[in-house]
Amino acid sequence: MKFSHLKNNKEIRMVDISNKDNSERKATAKAVLIFNKNTFGDIISNKNKKGEIFNTSRLAGIMAAKKTSELIPLCHNININSIVIDFKIKKEKNSIEICSMVKSNNKTGVEMEALTACSIASLTIYDMCKSLDKKIIIKDIRLISKSGGKSGDYFDDRV
Repeated sequence: MKFSHLKNNKEIRMVDISNKDNSERKATAKAVLIFNKNTFGDIISNKNKKGEIFNTSRLAGIMAAKKTSELIPLCHNININSIVIDFKIKKEKNSIEICSMVKSNNKTGVEMEALTACSIASLTIYDMCKSLDKKIIIKDIRLISKSGGKSGDYFDDRV
C-alpha cells in the first residue's frame, strides 16, 4: 500500500484529482468532551460568562470546515454543500458528544472537513470553559462514516 501524498514514497505532493468526476460525498465525524460535574452543570444550564457555548462552538466548527484546506497543507480546496454540527448531552458521563456531517459534490472526499469541524468545535468549548476547569478532556476524535468516491463507503463499526 502506498501513501497517495508521496511520490516514489519520498517527495510530498498534492494528489492530482483533475481527471476525477464529481460525485456526491458525505462524511460524519465525532468528538467527545468530558467535564467535572460542576463545570458540566454550568454548561447545560448555560451559566458560562463567555456566552452561549453551543451556538459559538457550532459556528466555529462550520467556519473551520470551510477553511480546512488552509489548515492542512495537502488538502484540496473544495465547495461544501452542507455542514451540520449537533451536540449530544450525556448527563450520566458529564460529557458532550459533538457530531459533524459534511456534504459536497466534488472530486474528493470531505472526511478532513468533518474531522476539522469536530476538532475546532471541541476546542471552542474548551476555550469557553477553561476558566472553570482546565482538566476538560477532548477525546475520540474520529471519522464515523463516509460515502462516495472511488474508495467506496466506510462505517466505523466500533460506534
